[in-house]
Amino acid sequence: MNVEEPVPSDQVKSLAVRSIELMANGSRADFDAVVHPDAFNRESATEPPRTRGRGPDAFYATAVWLRSAFSELRFDIEDVVVEGDLAVVYTIMKGRHAGPFVVYDERGSIDQVFAPTGRVLAVNQSHWLRVEDGRVVEHWATRDDLGQAVQLGWVPPTPLSLVRNAWAKRAARRNAQS
Repeated sequence: MNVEEPVPSDQVKSLAVRSIELMANGSRADFDAVVHPDAFNRESATEPPRTRGRGPDAFYATAVWLRSAFSELRFDIEDVVVEGDLAVVYTIMKGRHAGPFVVYDERGSIDQVFAPTGRVLAVNQSHWLRVEDGRVVEHWATRDDLGQAVQLGWVPPTPLSLVRNAWAKRAARRNAQS
């Protein structure tokens, strides 16, 4: 009987933190070292189609998507709790809304686009990560999306923001077709 050795908790913590930090500044090769080939991101349902697969390429696609909307992106790690192969990383995501933030529907079509506001944000998030074979194999999160929307001026919408978002959505759809 082949019994797999548990990953030491300090290694689970390190991998979990590194996987979050990579979203802001990691290269594609960095994701190979940290993300398991079968890794799945449960949060990808509203992200671009490339993020919905498995493994490092899908996780890197999420990073590219976030970076396209938020410059100066970083995740300040506030706390980490490890239990067995599971780590919970409490962060504050910070950045500047410098590009269109594109949200997708379940079919992978563009659903909503929020035109860049230039505003800064700092929102609380908890990321849950499971580690297997020395790499992150699963991710899910709870995020303060309402706080983000208020800080970036998406809520309450103004007539000008509605027009800007409509134009941004039109441009995103044109870019997706080309």
